[in-house]
Amino acid sequence: MKILVIGGGGREHAMIWRLRQSPEVEKIWCAPGNGGIDEIAECVPVSADDVPGLVALAESLKPDLTIVGPEAPLVAGIRNKFECRKMRLVGPSQRDARLEGSKIYAKQFMERYGIPTPTLYGDFESPLEAIRALDAVDWPVVIKADGLCAGKGVLVAETRAEAESFIRRVMQKHELGHGGARILLEGALQGDELSYIVLTDGKSFVPMAPTRDHKRVFDGDRGPNTGGMGAYTMDGMITPRYESQIIKDIVCPTIAGLSEEGIPYTGFLYIGLMLTAGGPMVLEYNCRLGDPETQAIMMRMDFDLAAAFEASATRKLDRFKPAWKSGASVCVVMASGGYPGAIESGKKITGLSEAAALPDVAVFHAGTKRDDDCVVTSGGRVLGVTAAAESLPRAIHNAYEAVDKISFEGAQCRSDIGAKGDLRNRVAAEASHG
Repeated sequence: MKILVIGGGGREHAMIWRLRQSPEVEKIWCAPGNGGIDEIAECVPVSADDVPGLVALAESLKPDLTIVGPEAPLVAGIRNKFECRKMRLVGPSQRDARLEGSKIYAKQFMERYGIPTPTLYGDFESPLEAIRALDAVDWPVVIKADGLCAGKGVLVAETRAEAESFIRRVMQKHELGHGGARILLEGALQGDELSYIVLTDGKSFVPMAPTRDHKRVFDGDRGPNTGGMGAYTMDGMITPRYESQIIKDIVCPTIAGLSEEGIPYTGFLYIGLMLTAGGPMVLEYNCRLGDPETQAIMMRMDFDLAAAFEASATRKLDRFKPAWKSGASVCVVMASGGYPGAIESGKKITGLSEAAALPDVAVFHAGTKRDDDCVVTSGGRVLGVTAAAESLPRAIHNAYEAVDKISFEGAQCRSDIGAKGDLRNRVAAEASHG
């Protein structure tokens, strides 16, 4: 099988790393790739946002299957353009990708199909109307930009001043671009967040290992939102009973609703959940794998990813049986100084080979590029240092041991990735022995 992967981040590096382990895979191209991907795949300098360029590239390369990593080309309709040329692509149609492309559309979809989600106070095109609506909300309130904002379009506002400031920055100063042209206000929930991702062919689906990511830039969930500063997954993240409730009340109605309204959804469906005392509630949908959740998931995957993609594309996922390595995995994101604000690129990275040489460690590149014989930084999130182990504490230790071997000017990372999960495990163990 010859595969084209679209994207150039840590998610795509992790997928290609896993695809490389498949005996079915003969050749992998990546557009545009990065400084780590080019060691294991042929990188082609076509931007992931350049849909016409990607279509032309696929017509030239003739891959057996194309896999889309990021959301932008899916929202722009790349699957539709591939299908009308009889080229196979795993990913949703432009219509279905609106689940991620428009938070307002997603909210309306959930209401149509009775999928549990927080209370909606309203959606707004006028900043003044949105600010006036704050008079009638319960605090804290969640403010969401409607469109694509690279993971930075959501704020849980504790005060009116904080809410007004965010609304003005998004809608009047356009800090998030077109994604902030409309916003919605919804009720805040109490509970634990969970990323629940499935691979589907429009009818059947295969759940990925449930994960938790860390959105805020600083330890203790402080500071501004980012695209993700780390993630972890482990055995027992949720009970089988709770997972069956997620599948019955959320996954199945979502996939059925999508098939009812359009062509069968193929590819990854990411469901961002809040696990509340009253049951799971949907915070958001994404139409692709999460980043950095993917890095943690790929480390625990114990099945042929290429075969899973083929089953999704040919509507045969009902015959596919996934398997997962027991234990846990942790991804720690190393970011450029200043991220998620202004950054400087071109900083030389050292220690990559020393970190990757550690057992059960993989260093996935995101914002990197090659500069002669060196690898240098080229983005906000630079690396996803990922480790697997028999337990979460050991996986955390292994990941940070690898982080300590890597350096570049201005490097920053959180020091508490996975700590909440580790604390819960210890509390549960003490209670069971009490």
